[in-house]
Amino acid sequence: MLVPVFLGFAAAFLFAASAALQRRAVIEVADTEAGGRAARHRVPVLWLIRKLLRKRVWLAGWATNLLGFFSQAAALHFGSIALVQPLLVTELLFALPMASAAIKRWPPLRDWLAGLAITGGVVVFLTVEGTAPLGGSPDQGRLLIAVLIAAATVVTLVQVAQKRGPLLHSALIATAAGICYAISAAMMKVTTDLLLNEGVAHTALTWPGYVLALSTLSGLLLGQQAYGSGSLSAAIAVMSIVNPAASYFLGLLAFNATLVTEPGPLAATAGAAVLLIVGVFGLAHSPSVQAETSRSAQRGVYPGSGKFSGTVPARSSDSFAQE
Repeated sequence: MLVPVFLGFAAAFLFAASAALQRRAVIEVADTEAGGRAARHRVPVLWLIRKLLRKRVWLAGWATNLLGFFSQAAALHFGSIALVQPLLVTELLFALPMASAAIKRWPPLRDWLAGLAITGGVVVFLTVEGTAPLGGSPDQGRLLIAVLIAAATVVTLVQVAQKRGPLLHSALIATAAGICYAISAAMMKVTTDLLLNEGVAHTALTWPGYVLALSTLSGLLLGQQAYGSGSLSAAIAVMSIVNPAASYFLGLLAFNATLVTEPGPLAATAGAAVLLIVGVFGLAHSPSVQAETSRSAQRGVYPGSGKFSGTVPARSSDSFAQE
């Protein structure tokens, strides 16, 4: 039992560290772009990707992310999904001090309580029997419909985010990234089953593998933008909530899952929802999160970079450097 638990926590720490390193690189590169050119694009990271590939900090982030995947895979080898998946949600708790390091301020108690509430809510949701069900053989027709709905939702979220303030912008982009990750998880299961049962040639002629590649790339790019345009801890919190929630609805729509209606699971789901609402409200109104968002809006890939008007408490770049 101790081995998968240790590896699960290690994976959560490595994923949080990876996000912090990549966010730092994105903000550094965006801050050097003359005239804030990156911020004028729908997906600013696409504009910066060539420069990011030459940043050692960003490459270190990807290496750390890869170590996280290895740790997760090893944890799943020694333990069950039911044990490992909730452990990965603690990424948010590791991300809180890493995010606060950007503004050189230790997270206050309210941030820890909000993070614990969100983590607890997601863990309760994941441990309720029947949640996020991706088992069984999916209906290919309904799965394709689910993918198209998800794609339309992601495009809409990205468009709506352009007209919002930095914190909401980052949250909407993180929501889109979370949906992409949920689609990737479903496509990974389908593609793996095809490879094992039908072989490489047949799998190459079917669409799930290509959707897997596209959704994974889209999720990674959107995640980078969310990290570099708002608060790291808030973005990770949103992704941690949206990913299993989208997987749940995907399971109902395409994987022939049954909606849980027993009183116990329903009560647990309601309790999880309350914890999530309290946690999200706490983080959204946290002075640390707002200060971090202000810094990202002034120096990162937020579309209003260079025109930030202070919808959250603003500080100059110099004041951050002096802290």
